[in-house]
Amino acid sequence: MTQSRYSATEWQARVDLAACYRLMPLFGMSDLVYNHITSRIPGTDDEILINPYGWMYEEITASSLLKINLQGDVLEQGCTDAVVNQAGYVIHSAVHAHRHDVGCVIHTHTRAGMAVSCMKEGLLPITQTAMRFADIAYHDYESVAIDMDEQQRLVRDLGRSTSMILRNHGLLVACPSVAEAFNAMYWLEMACRAQVDVMTSGAEILHPGQAIVDKTFRLYQPDVRRPFGLMEWPAMLRYLDRRDPSYKN
Repeated sequence: MTQSRYSATEWQARVDLAACYRLMPLFGMSDLVYNHITSRIPGTDDEILINPYGWMYEEITASSLLKINLQGDVLEQGCTDAVVNQAGYVIHSAVHAHRHDVGCVIHTHTRAGMAVSCMKEGLLPITQTAMRFADIAYHDYESVAIDMDEQQRLVRDLGRSTSMILRNHGLLVACPSVAEAFNAMYWLEMACRAQVDVMTSGAEILHPGQAIVDKTFRLYQPDVRRPFGLMEWPAMLRYLDRRDPSYKN
């Protein structure tokens, strides 16, 4: 399986997605062989890349990714004989089908993300990092996401937001690119970790005023200063290359 098998745009999408998979465990955001990151293939409406079920994130390479359509059909097996996780397909295909502005979806089951997902108050805007997600969406838990009829409720709850807390479950981000999605998930994870740390400490929590929260939220919108993640992505790739560049294979 070589790069020549694919168009230049698809190969770049594969490399970026494989890089994202490799970055997640390095920053403590993976869950054994579970969870998913999907990327829409540029120039298509219904073709996405997804990880082979049963592989750890640190094993993913550009050529091992599966190409599927939004109906769940495998269009390109990659260099594996793996299958697609049904729960991953249900969640990710729903977002890609209803949000054509979304190029990448990341879903995690991190310890801090799950903890905040169980809190009735959800994510509190008590840190600058958390204020970035002042419009975060929420979706109530409906058991393991294998029922197709949950898709309509999931996309309804997500709306136009780029981030969502799946109650009693985990975190999700939906962004235009892999670079922006990784950055958003990293910040969302850090916001959850900070909240758990503060609440565990037992200290009295300082709550910034709503005007400050609103101002901070606005400053993180992509059309105000810049789309966060794009500038940072080359540095993330260099970070990987210094450790293990095999994600490009």
